Amino acid sequence: MTKKWMTILLAGVAAASLAACGSQESGRGEGTSLSTPVAHEKESAAKTSHQADFQTSVFLGDSITEGLSFHDVLDEANVSAGAGKTAEFALEDIDDLAKRNPQHVFIQLGSDDILWPVENPIAYSLDQYAKLIGQIKEKLPKAKISILTVTPVTAEAEKTEPRYKKIGQYNQGLKELAAKQQVEFIDLSPLFAGQPDLHDTDGIHFKAEFYPLLLDFIKEHTK
Repeated sequence: MTKKWMTILLAGVAAASLAACGSQESGRGEGTSLSTPVAHEKESAAKTSHQADFQTSVFLGDSITEGLSFHDVLDEANVSAGAGKTAEFALEDIDDLAKRNPQHVFIQLGSDDILWPVENPIAYSLDQYAKLIGQIKEKLPKAKISILTVTPVTAEAEKTEPRYKKIGQYNQGLKELAAKQQVEFIDLSPLFAGQPDLHDTDGIHFKAEFYPLLLDFIKEHTK
């Protein structure tokens, strides 16, 4: 890889990371509006329930997935994610994932992959995704693997970044990949039906209240 190409890749990662971190900070304010003792008690009970449901799971993903631990919905031990993470970069996390030894691995990647500066980012990402699944199977042969679809963005965010229009195409690729790799595929699109206010201010990331809904949906749709 040439120095020029490496510079382009690192610049892309840095930009994605800065945008993601900024959005997550704004989301923290959105998620702390409940202040009554009863509300805190209910929130604490819900958190405990989710942690119990997913105590043997690890969510592998990008800054959107990172919101699970950022907003204290799950413990950091159950989340391996970060801003700018792509399927290719996630390959570097396999050893750490193996040390955690989860019974179930949920993968949610693609929001950054779609923006990756290569000739065909979807094809490139899906190839890396297949490698990622293969390595997880090798390191954790008894673990169940579930692929989560890339979450939608708002119309405003899509207008600002037209490459997000390919999310549907990417998710179709994930569905086909899941079938080929014989892993579970969970389509998150029904979660957003009739709920237009889940996104944070950037139209890409999500408010704190999204994450309990996400886990409830996953629990309901996991076989």
